Amino acid sequence: MDAADSLAIRDWPPHTHEEREWRQSMRGGSRDDRMLRSVTVAIPPRIASLTFVPATHLIAASERALVEVMTTDSEARAQSRALGRFMLRTESVASSKIERISASAADYARALAGSRANSGATSMVAASAALHRLVDRAGETGRITVDDLLAAHRTLMADDSAEAHYAGRLRDVQNWIGGSDHSPRDALYVPPPPDLVTPLLDDLIDWAARDDVPVFVQAAIAHAQFESIHPFTDGNGRIGRALVSAILRRRGVTRTAVVPLASGILAVRDDYFAALGDYRDGDPAPVIQIMVRAALAAAIESRASIEALRELPPEWRSLVDASPGSATDRLLTALLDDPVMSGEDAIAALGSTAATAYAALDRLTDAGVIAEITGRKRDRVWAANDVIGELDDLDRRIQRRMLDTPA
Repeated sequence: MDAADSLAIRDWPPHTHEEREWRQSMRGGSRDDRMLRSVTVAIPPRIASLTFVPATHLIAASERALVEVMTTDSEARAQSRALGRFMLRTESVASSKIERISASAADYARALAGSRANSGATSMVAASAALHRLVDRAGETGRITVDDLLAAHRTLMADDSAEAHYAGRLRDVQNWIGGSDHSPRDALYVPPPPDLVTPLLDDLIDWAARDDVPVFVQAAIAHAQFESIHPFTDGNGRIGRALVSAILRRRGVTRTAVVPLASGILAVRDDYFAALGDYRDGDPAPVIQIMVRAALAAAIESRASIEALRELPPEWRSLVDASPGSATDRLLTALLDDPVMSGEDAIAALGSTAATAYAALDRLTDAGVIAEITGRKRDRVWAANDVIGELDDLDRRIQRRMLDTPA
């Protein structure tokens, strides 16, 4: 590290701490939980006007990642809207896995179609919708607002039975990470008290609105600051990682795709959480480095998936004898945009009668192009397993590349 790099790191302020009174709002836990009377909370710095200059090698890596992400986005844009959806789903699934939320590919596919699925799959679909909302809004308006974050959070948590009351609302209670379930005793991190959430979030929005900061420096620091503020009672990690994609869209780095950085982060989950700790100690470099590595791995591997998806329709047509322009042929094309379909979806995609749509679904099922995934006679759902499988494969390849890329 040269002298300039050392100065830049020292100039980024660490979090400070304050002692605050604490009382349990609901009796529970051990006697130590019930007797706790104070808690040390973290106070993140105001960052809107700060500047951080990373090490030269990290600047070079950031520039390369920027080029790779823009190239991938351009290739996705040249194909179909399905590719943008595909990459968004990969990102939201991986982001959920970072929070230990998981589901099988089949469950996720059922949840995509609105069919019954486990809570993990339903949560993943909600994460996709929240990410889509936040990123699209940033692209449409050229800015990111607190209201945009609240709307994305509402989308994410509205159907969560435990958290629906707080969906789309900033927290008005003290939260904490780790330690006891009943009090901040022995917590790994205690975010700022609720009275500081709004001013800190406004300051973060001002940082995210700047155009004089290198993109990955801006996105990584914005994410780390968001996680430190922890403005919601739940869903902070998923909304915070969606903020990274929203900044890339606002800055014009992406126009169509959401590059699935979360898959790369998932591969180094422990290092990622340690990097957030480094940020709180006044060193943003580790979290920037992880974001850059993840973006690079995700961009490169996403292009391989773009190529694989491009080749699917000809492969499918070789499996089924369908005349050009027929209902079956048109449904093949629609599957790339919507790889999970109900009967109603197929009718809408074809603009046909129910009999025509179900006949086309049956032909594609018989040919092995799609498979029925509910096992029911009513409200059935079909999935193009080649597309769902590619989603899983992309996640694995990004993780592999992330682990093979030197830190």
